Amino acid sequence: MRLQYPTDVRVIQLPCSGRVDILHLLKAFEDGADGVYVAGCMEGDCHFLTGNYKARRKVEYVKKVLDSLGIEPERIEMYNMSSAEGPRFAQVANEFTERIRELGPSPVAADQAA
Repeated sequence: MRLQYPTDVRVIQLPCSGRVDILHLLKAFEDGADGVYVAGCMEGDCHFLTGNYKARRKVEYVKKVLDSLGIEPERIEMYNMSSAEGPRFAQVANEFTERIRELGPSPVAADQAA
């Protein structure tokens, strides 16, 4: 569809959003990501039945972990969309990237640079 979204968005494909692991999400921040979002299928419409619910719980858990570490929980988010919603994916990528730009660089990346 030749959709435009920021070049600093890295897409990692999984068979199901439920396969994302809490450690993967935290490792992304440790590796220098300023923000992370998980795009899963529509709630109630998961091919693997409950994968998107599992992913949402993991994202909510990581939000709590980030908050307890003094890092803005807004740096991680879960979005539900259909695989046929390419324009929505691009819109979310642009909106989330703008949110992260407003928050500024991740304090984790700054800690590692020191």
